[in-house]
Amino acid sequence: MKVFLAGENGDGWHGRDFYDFFYLGSFYYMKGDCSFIYRLKDFLLDSGAFSFMNAKTKSKESWDEYIERYAKFINQYDIKHFFELDIDSIVGLPEVERLRAKLEHLTGKQCIPVWHIARGIDYWHKMVAEYKYVAIGGIVTNEIKRNQYDAFLPLLRIAREHDCKVHGLGFTNMLGLQKYPFYSVDSTAWIYGNRGGYIYVFNGKTLDKVHRKEGMRLQSKNATIHNFIEWYKFQEYADKNL
Repeated sequence: MKVFLAGENGDGWHGRDFYDFFYLGSFYYMKGDCSFIYRLKDFLLDSGAFSFMNAKTKSKESWDEYIERYAKFINQYDIKHFFELDIDSIVGLPEVERLRAKLEHLTGKQCIPVWHIARGIDYWHKMVAEYKYVAIGGIVTNEIKRNQYDAFLPLLRIAREHDCKVHGLGFTNMLGLQKYPFYSVDSTAWIYGNRGGYIYVFNGKTLDKVHRKEGMRLQSKNATIHNFIEWYKFQEYADKNL
């Protein structure tokens, strides 16, 4: 299983000139020269649609204009794997499908469509039959609750029948990674540990949280670097063993 590290805090890796890992980046935050992408072990590009939509400074740019900029970036850096704009709840599924078709026309490549519960099981069958790489969304937003995670098993089985890879967006539940055989997942947890007052320690199979001692504080940058290294160790383990 590929565990992609996501998030924009470059202290853990970019500032240390280290790129030999799996990284998921957001188009919304990709600024300036992004040629470091070529040095990564593997890369997934998120559309950044929700960041764009929730930005404090609202842009008058249309979704069509956004798709055109997104496609230009994909073409410029020859991005192999990139997600659609899964903004069903905002514009409706038909409009998402139109934007997806435009994106694929402009890039000449299939994107990674993102399934949400509201799309229904028939749409899942359609997605995995037509695409080689798909994603399940709604995990971070609790659209799919913890007590519903076993629903991943039949979805993953159906995808395997079509030789389709499945990415779990934002899914790094440690017990769940042992139980649900995703092809890939991603997490920003390595960034937020120090904010919660703890660091991660890779124990050889999984990651443990170690909370700071009472009366002490974490040095933010050092904690971020430490957490990145420990998550990198877990990433290496998961790639070989999960």
